Amino acid sequence: MLTSFAPLSPSGFFATLRMTNHFYKKRRKETKLMAKKKENFKQDQAAASNTKVAMLGAGKMGGILLQAFLKNGLFRPENIRATVQHEERAKMLAGQWGVSVSTDNLAAARNSDLILLGVKPQTVPEVLAQIRPALTAKKTIISFAASVKTSAIEKAAGVDLAVIRAMPNTPSLLGCGATALCRGKFVTDEQLAVAEKVFASVGRTVTVDEKHMDAVTALSASGPAYIYIILESLAEGGVKVGLPRDIATLLAAQMTLGAATMVLETGSHPALLKDAVTTPAGCTIDGILELEEGGLRVTLIKAVMRAAQRAKELASS
Repeated sequence: MLTSFAPLSPSGFFATLRMTNHFYKKRRKETKLMAKKKENFKQDQAAASNTKVAMLGAGKMGGILLQAFLKNGLFRPENIRATVQHEERAKMLAGQWGVSVSTDNLAAARNSDLILLGVKPQTVPEVLAQIRPALTAKKTIISFAASVKTSAIEKAAGVDLAVIRAMPNTPSLLGCGATALCRGKFVTDEQLAVAEKVFASVGRTVTVDEKHMDAVTALSASGPAYIYIILESLAEGGVKVGLPRDIATLLAAQMTLGAATMVLETGSHPALLKDAVTTPAGCTIDGILELEEGGLRVTLIKAVMRAAQRAKELASS
């Protein structure tokens, strides 16, 4: 039995045609640049692998980044030193990751060129006090401790060294992360480029002014949790209308991935992509009406606003 579909409206058809043309033009351009990018990446990777790195605070995010760096071969295992709070966990992680893991922040910092600061925000002053004797102008600190300003780290360091603030997110574990970077006052373009290459190995990177970092925290760092709730809710909807839970979850997850990829790859505004799906008097518009009546759009905006406010509160506490 053949299934019939509602035809696209003229506006929807031409919107889809424009997106398709844009997509293939972009693909052709990317193909021409691919060989050059691969060669450049190999050269960058070789240079980065010689860098001695300290991951101070290999907790949730620190551990995710460290595993991603090892998986991608960004740094040599013998050049990595990580720290955690407890000796037992240090031994376990050393065996699991194949790198040096200890509880000695000072020793790790002393033997490193690049120091990644991944401890909790309230612990940053204590850790900086511990490693201060090892800090020199030749070292670089990249901090992804939420809400801790570069100026605070520079002041605590007691030396004019490069401080870069980063805000990655958990999908970095699979190379699908989004990281925002901002520079302190002693950071050179070359040092910022190194940080960009480090986080480009686990996803996409952007550089912003530091005043925007709380907004980044609220959007892309906290955002995966919002999307998981949406994805879970869509899957529950699928179950409600008769789909097995595993199939509903798979379809919801793949659809979310596909929709995000459409935005990134076509460069089209989400509203345009939405309109291309929405046919007159069809199923989608009824679903959108329910979303609008339920206040989904406003609720998501307010979630980002509230999270950003909390990040500001943490910064001033």
